[in-house]
Amino acid sequence: QVQLVESGGGLVQPGGSLRLSCAASGSIFSPNYMAWYRQAPGKQRELVAGITSSGRTNYADSVKVRFTISRDNAKNTVYLQMNSLKPEDTAVYYCAYKTGLRPSYDSWGQGTQVTVSS
Repeated sequence: QVQLVESGGGLVQPGGSLRLSCAASGSIFSPNYMAWYRQAPGKQRELVAGITSSGRTNYADSVKVRFTISRDNAKNTVYLQMNSLKPEDTAVYYCAYKTGLRPSYDSWGQGTQVTVSS
């Protein structure tokens, strides 16, 4: 079992930046894939960005130029640097983990709120 703890959310003005962190602990295997999802009120949860244990990344088109996902394997931590934030980025952001090429995730974090508002 892998435990995930997110941090770094908060209130920021449009155009501002935030960095989210997701610390993983427990039975972490390689290769693995970690990702950030978000869910806005009344909307489905959507993939924001993901990264494999070897560093390959993927992004939603809506964030591709503005957000950067990275990881520190020594610390079992994944980061999401969010720049040029927009009100439509407001959501609860969740971290997720899965081992190898499994179709579903093994673990989810509790979520951290990001609010973009003036």
